[in-house]
Amino acid sequence: MIVTFGEIMMRLAPTGYLRLNQTSQLEMTFGGGEANVAVSLANYNKNARFVTGLPDNDIGLACIGQLRKWNVDTSEIIVNPGRMGIYYCEKGASQRPSKVIYDRAGSAFAKLKSSDFDWSKILKGAKWFHFTGITPALSDGIADATLEACRQAEQMNIPVSCDLNYRKKLWSKEKANKVMSGLMPYVDVLIANEEDANDVFGIKAGNTDVTAGKLCFESYRDVAKQIDDRFGIKKIAVTLRESVSASNNLWSAMLYDNGDLYSSKKYNIQIVDRVGGGDSFAAGLIYGITEGYDCQRALEFATAASCLKHSIEGDFNDVSVSEVEALANGDGSGRVQR
Repeated sequence: MIVTFGEIMMRLAPTGYLRLNQTSQLEMTFGGGEANVAVSLANYNKNARFVTGLPDNDIGLACIGQLRKWNVDTSEIIVNPGRMGIYYCEKGASQRPSKVIYDRAGSAFAKLKSSDFDWSKILKGAKWFHFTGITPALSDGIADATLEACRQAEQMNIPVSCDLNYRKKLWSKEKANKVMSGLMPYVDVLIANEEDANDVFGIKAGNTDVTAGKLCFESYRDVAKQIDDRFGIKKIAVTLRESVSASNNLWSAMLYDNGDLYSSKKYNIQIVDRVGGGDSFAAGLIYGITEGYDCQRALEFATAASCLKHSIEGDFNDVSVSEVEALANGDGSGRVQR
């Protein structure tokens, strides 16, 4: 059993590449970092449990129904009075960037307290625990709950992974540094992108300009080593997005493992929907590690999984293990499969 903990939101988006002021209709789906990871892992035939809080109304029940459709274990979801967080997603194209607008303050999940969660029960039988930096950013109560979950996981010898996922619209860099630094001693696998380490910990990759799409791959070894030296995290994955435009990105990743550095192949992707790309990478890496893959194979699986996600509408990565492995093994032609 792999347990993930975080908020799932209602996603409202115009169809295609319309802007919000161009449409009178919005498509409703659901998504959120840790929920996206759980869905991917369930899709890979892993037992995945998602822990969150949802409102006691038809919207909350619809969300639970969607998660169950993907075979995600919803038995530890807390249903209580309140509202569901919403985010509006306007997809970018060419030189126009995508835009996300949050409406999540005071959600049923954010109002929960640490005492609402029985982590010894929730984590019973678990082989892995995953959260993102978005979760403790939502409220002090949820930050306390995240810390208690990590402490309980450590007591039960359950590996913990974290995707830093800094969101400037949710909290300041100063608070993110304080809270996330307190969580890092419990983390076994850390996932970040080229900006997170700098935003959260003040650790910057040299010779890099993400707005210009320029990355110096070797500098990330030093970033990972600095994180390892500071927090004792031996396995650190870095996703590397080179943005040519909102429609065209180069996508690759690195994995630092106890001083050794592994690099994935690079994909030139034409983006359909980039939301959830990092979550699909995290799920792929967790899958590879829990399946006993060596570092290179686990990294290639995770990078290929996230590459495929960029071709899929919505937050969830609707691909199978065989599809990911086909791409990781070199079949990126896009030819019709008969």
